[in-house]
Amino acid sequence: MKPPFEALAELDRLVHEPARLAIMAALSACKDADFLFLQRLTGLSKGNLSSHLARLEEADLVSITKSFNGKMPRTTVAISAAGKLAIERHWRRLEQLRDQVRRWIPEPATES
Repeated sequence: MKPPFEALAELDRLVHEPARLAIMAALSACKDADFLFLQRLTGLSKGNLSSHLARLEEADLVSITKSFNGKMPRTTVAISAAGKLAIERHWRRLEQLRDQVRRWIPEPATES
């Protein structure tokens, strides 16, 4: 059996990056979330969160809506259908890799 560890490098880096994974996981659990909620939830700085959201929006994994609540600006983020598919596919692949690692038996080292 081929070691499953090489497949870890083949994971979707757009989703797998820790900050974006946290954002995608949070958004997959709710209809939408405002920027400040996501910032508190993920612990990211405003600039860092904004940057990651921009990458996810460019890939059509999230949609971002800017509005006003009175005179206060409000940014709302929702996961798209493609985003839901991407995060589900990512979790499924991680589970497959975990199962492969559990079944993996190292080959005995050979001496030359």
